[in-house]
Amino acid sequence: MSLDGCAHVEHALAGVVRLLDASLPDTLPQLSAVAGEVVPHEGVLLYSGDCIASPVRSHGDVPTGPATVVEMIRLANTVEIGQPWHGHITIADTTRSVLAVASSPDGSAGSVLAGLLPDGYTPSDAASRIFQHLWDIAAAHIVALNTRVEPAKLSHSRVVSNERARIAAELTDAHATTLTTLLGALRSHHLPDARARHTATDLAASALVELRTAREDERSHDTETLDEAFSQMADKLVLLMRYNDATLDLGTPDEPDHPLPASVANAARASVRGAVLTMLGQADVTRIRVAWNVVAGALHVSVRDNGPGTLTRDDFGIRRLAMNLAALDAELDLDAAPGWGSTITVKIPLSAPETPAADPLTKLNPREVDVLRQLTHGHRNRQIAQHLHISEHTVKYHVANILDKFGVSSRGEAAAAARDLGFVPSSRDAQS
Repeated sequence: MSLDGCAHVEHALAGVVRLLDASLPDTLPQLSAVAGEVVPHEGVLLYSGDCIASPVRSHGDVPTGPATVVEMIRLANTVEIGQPWHGHITIADTTRSVLAVASSPDGSAGSVLAGLLPDGYTPSDAASRIFQHLWDIAAAHIVALNTRVEPAKLSHSRVVSNERARIAAELTDAHATTLTTLLGALRSHHLPDARARHTATDLAASALVELRTAREDERSHDTETLDEAFSQMADKLVLLMRYNDATLDLGTPDEPDHPLPASVANAARASVRGAVLTMLGQADVTRIRVAWNVVAGALHVSVRDNGPGTLTRDDFGIRRLAMNLAALDAELDLDAAPGWGSTITVKIPLSAPETPAADPLTKLNPREVDVLRQLTHGHRNRQIAQHLHISEHTVKYHVANILDKFGVSSRGEAAAAARDLGFVPSSRDAQS
């Protein structure tokens, strides 16, 4: 390799190092700066299935708003993981050329990054692949950063994360449903302009009322009958499909009076909504069938379409559905055959999942946490004492307490158990 080639490689690797050194808030700006040397762009949009607060984030000169969220959801259902996609999206009433890449590292529900390209610019295949690799690195870096939290916070997050993820997913799908329904009415060829605007206003008002009352209604019921839960789901689906070209077919539950825990009914409704939105994101879907039945102690939810039959478990919507069902120990199966359509089947146990054992990380006091950080890096008592400015006798006392609280007999076992629980200190903790 020539000296010029070595210099080019060194410059590229330096950019990757800067990206891997970036904090969580700085990761997107740093990625944009590094990727901008390969693929010129005016800004980037990120749609993530992992973000609880806001699924869409941006950097640069990028307009955001509800319509942008809708476009990014559509993009997430279009772009295949590991396959750069060059095309157009519409944001702020303007059609923009974008290069979009999707990634889904372990521990992630998946994400899509879109770079807004300058007018007239078309990225080469090589540049597009580099853009993909940079996002793969950044996405994995974000997953790693999300694990680097204090043990007490980490444990608390594990207790509530599934519920938070479920609520966030339901809200995201509810917003997507509302926006899809509104756009369907506004774009309908069967409604005159005045009637379309009036219909869209009514739909928006109804959605606001539902958003304000949904959580209260959910808390007011411990159980529902299968028929009641299915009917509530059907009413919302009928509204979603009213101005869509696809026909909705609803199966009749075999045991309409069978009681369902509220958590199961809510999960079933959310699963159907997410599955239908995923299926409507495909081309040539003209019929969707939904059926619920109780079989062998579980609620079986089936959603079937007559689309292209190309959905896979790596599709953004499918991955998010599977992750959101994990809190209920539910199973998701996908059966897709090219030319015959896709069937999503969800099996939700009617009994509550077992409560996990108490997390030993929550039993540690702050000084024991400091000592555990050092143990995970293999430091001996003298090194730990010097680093924390305490005596070796005090270190031995804290180590003994850590072993007891973790129920292990060696320092190595304690460090391994801490890592298994997601305790990943930064490299700075290794310095003594």
